[in-house]
Amino acid sequence: MGESDASSRREDDAEETVEARERRLREEAAQHGLFGLLGLDVESAREGRAVLTVPFDETFTNLPNDSMHGGVTAALIDTASGFALRSTFGSGVGLTTTDMNVRYVRPATADLRAEAHVVRAGTSVGVTECEVTSVAPDGDRKVVATGGTTYRLFRGDSA
Repeated sequence: MGESDASSRREDDAEETVEARERRLREEAAQHGLFGLLGLDVESAREGRAVLTVPFDETFTNLPNDSMHGGVTAALIDTASGFALRSTFGSGVGLTTTDMNVRYVRPATADLRAEAHVVRAGTSVGVTECEVTSVAPDGDRKVVATGGTTYRLFRGDSA
């Protein structure tokens, strides 16, 4: 990609308002099969931050203890992190997860809420951090998992 192409792409990204970008991300989420299956909701996705929720569903619990399966929590971390990162650029940029870590803190026995933020959005790599909370049996919202994600970014023809 030439310098003028890169400059043009940055201008296109700047023309999309924060609200339009968030609306586009919500629409994409609404059309995604897995997100629909999980009941995922995008509360917000703007300016390098995203808040997503997944309702508690017995279909996705561990058999021995009725807590949400860790794979659902990991998918939520990856998705919230990706949306936080995607909220920083226009539709012409793609990404793929290259590394993710999840630290499970306690069982999740109610709805999940993930808050992700961008640590760095570079030219070819993006890094995020995320915290997932749930209402504990004592009624307090507590951290159930934390995680970090690294993404390879594809800007223009860099695939």
